[in-house]
Amino acid sequence: MTTASTGTAATRSRRSHGRLLIVLAGLSAASPLATDMYVPALPDLARSLGTDAAGAQLSLTGFLVGMIMGQLVLGPLSDATGRRPVLVAGSLLFAVFSAVCAVAPTADVLNTARVGQGVTGAAGIVVARAVVADLFDDHQLPTVFARLGAISATAPVIAPLAGGALLLVVSWRYVFALLALIGLLLAWGILRWVPESHPPRARLTGGPGAGLRAIGHTITQRALLTPVLALAFGGAAVFAYIAGTTFVFRDIYHLSPALASLVYGVNALGNMAGSLAYGRLARRRSPERLLVISGALATAGAATLLLIQTTTGSTMPLTWLCLLTCLTAFGVFFPAVITVAQSRGRTAPGATSALLGGGQFLLGAAASPLVGHFGTRSPAPMAAIMTTCLTAATLAAILTGTGTCRQRMTAA
Repeated sequence: MTTASTGTAATRSRRSHGRLLIVLAGLSAASPLATDMYVPALPDLARSLGTDAAGAQLSLTGFLVGMIMGQLVLGPLSDATGRRPVLVAGSLLFAVFSAVCAVAPTADVLNTARVGQGVTGAAGIVVARAVVADLFDDHQLPTVFARLGAISATAPVIAPLAGGALLLVVSWRYVFALLALIGLLLAWGILRWVPESHPPRARLTGGPGAGLRAIGHTITQRALLTPVLALAFGGAAVFAYIAGTTFVFRDIYHLSPALASLVYGVNALGNMAGSLAYGRLARRRSPERLLVISGALATAGAATLLLIQTTTGSTMPLTWLCLLTCLTAFGVFFPAVITVAQSRGRTAPGATSALLGGGQFLLGAAASPLVGHFGTRSPAPMAAIMTTCLTAATLAAILTGTGTCRQRMTAA
């Protein structure tokens, strides 16, 4: 083979790799977009469908419930039937349910469609992680998950801004029409650029039921249970942050919408920077070590905010600095824990990914209301919940690292 042909083959390989990552990033970002893009339209949506604020917010709860169910079912299903059928069907049905949301005549129809949208949107998150585990070895996983994490970190920031811009010229129904188009584009991208990474010889025998049974087997393994718990508690801290920051910066510190958006945007950039840094740090440190360090740093940020607020009272810049520390550490924490778990769960990557995502959203959905329940007149409730969750996440991270050391000693 000539040098020219070798160079051409390498260029094609890089292009194919780049297109694959673009589609996987889109799949990972679709559900965050569906979660946050229509949030600015909730008041208009409520008036349009003749319901109140609580009725409109049920559509968000329904979507999160669907996300949890979808991940727990579709991840194991892909272990038994292959990745592409689940991804293609999930993207197409995501488009269908989004279209139903766009034309929903009543709040009940919208809420039901949102559950379906959550179930089918979950395919993108849970199966995309399994595809990465199929196609990349342990040395490549940190870099790939770091890139996906950096892209996914921007989705919650871009989504409400894009939704708000769209609402300046059209009604809320066009937000869901855009999501339907995104689902169709993702299905097209999967068919063109995402190979079947889980061939028949590697699939679980026994049909779809075998995939579900794999969850029970996977969760009994301590080597996998500890990173699953670490991600679940870390996810709960993120949901507490999301639920509390609007009250903290808008109602307590009285920031204008523009300044509050700046705060959220800088925090998201910190999260993205942490994800990109993880890809470089993982070349010199193990993912388990980075998991513990980032968990401890995030915990320190939340605990410092709680201490300052309960003693002298925190100012806006101090609160922002503490939260920025947490968000930047999250950028390292999340790809690290996913790397560890997916590397250990190679026998059933879909089931492993399902446990990761299911636990993250389940505890996250439980943590969100706690911020409002304990009060929104101070940053202290949010900081206390984040500190508690992050302490548990860091302890699970330490146990994850301890398990690795024991495995290496046994192997030696």
